[in-house]
Amino acid sequence: MLKGVHLTLLAGPVVPFPVPQPVLDALTEVQVTSATGTAGGFQLQFTIQNKSPLQQAFLVAATQTPLMRVILVATINFIPHVLMDGVMTNQEISSGDKPGESTLTITGEDLTKIMDLQSFDGLPFPAMPANLRVMAILAKYAVFGVIPLAIPPIGFDVPIPTMRIPSQQGTDLNYILQLAEAAGYVFYIDPGPVPGTNTAYWGPQLKVGIPQPALNVDMDFDRNVESLNFQFNSTKKDLPIVMIHNALTKVPIPIPIPDINPLQPPLGLVGPPVTKLSMLKATGKLSAPEALNEGLKASSESMDAVTGSGALDVARYGRLLKARGLVGVRGAGLAFDGLYYVDSVTTTIKRGSCKQSFRLTRNGLVSLTPLVPV
Repeated sequence: MLKGVHLTLLAGPVVPFPVPQPVLDALTEVQVTSATGTAGGFQLQFTIQNKSPLQQAFLVAATQTPLMRVILVATINFIPHVLMDGVMTNQEISSGDKPGESTLTITGEDLTKIMDLQSFDGLPFPAMPANLRVMAILAKYAVFGVIPLAIPPIGFDVPIPTMRIPSQQGTDLNYILQLAEAAGYVFYIDPGPVPGTNTAYWGPQLKVGIPQPALNVDMDFDRNVESLNFQFNSTKKDLPIVMIHNALTKVPIPIPIPDINPLQPPLGLVGPPVTKLSMLKATGKLSAPEALNEGLKASSESMDAVTGSGALDVARYGRLLKARGLVGVRGAGLAFDGLYYVDSVTTTIKRGSCKQSFRLTRNGLVSLTPLVPV
């Protein structure tokens, strides 16, 4: 059983330190969001007295150190879990429920925010494929504990310096996202596993791995979720068709791209029918590997026909549900039981309470696996 949740808050310019106990005592609510395709975010709410020195301390910290780093660690059953490693972006003070009190709300984003502050237009990367360019860019953020992990794309292309030299346009974050989009990849920064370290992942979206313990629905005493609802979109399936340019005949060849990806294996047995064809005509100007990347990206976007949204109490579930991983579902019926990909998770911590809301996705109905981890 869950022994309780102990929250640790660290803050500082570059290397954060544990905050004083009065600051932790004033903290009333923490909310952390982790989602696929977007930057992670957090929100801290403090209840402080209007004449408290904490109010001045927060204002001084915001003006003197614009990049105030924040690390949130939740210890559950004596095991620490890094919820967030990011920077403050906004502070808001509003009147409290009682006279003489104010509510200070601090919002922030993960460490991708520091990558979006300075433009490096024209920075050259001669003879470097996309994954090495990403590694070179991320190297400058090692001071924040960022450990790069860049997977070479399927269309591995090394530019010849005598023909072209790739150069950066925009901020580091914008350029990395452009490279990820061109390769059909994703980019995100995952905090942990040790406080102060982060993994910057640039590569294909993975829907494989060891599933998290099952979410139990309508199972009497074994039920461990507060709510879980499912939807099935039968008109989402799209079959992209890329155009490969034939150098001999000068005629583009249409090639359909099925939704078969070893890194995103199907989790459902019965998927929706193909309802439309998408002609990616712009791929006729690209090389064959680049056109294939565009087709795989378009195909993966239409795979998730089943979505689920729900909420759970961490004390009942027994652990934290993590985004960007697999989880089992039991008790929802033949059509919706089985494994799902956790698309997003929002964790809300208050005194005596730790709850999560989540969103699940899957490609079809009826599980391909007879059993899920309990």
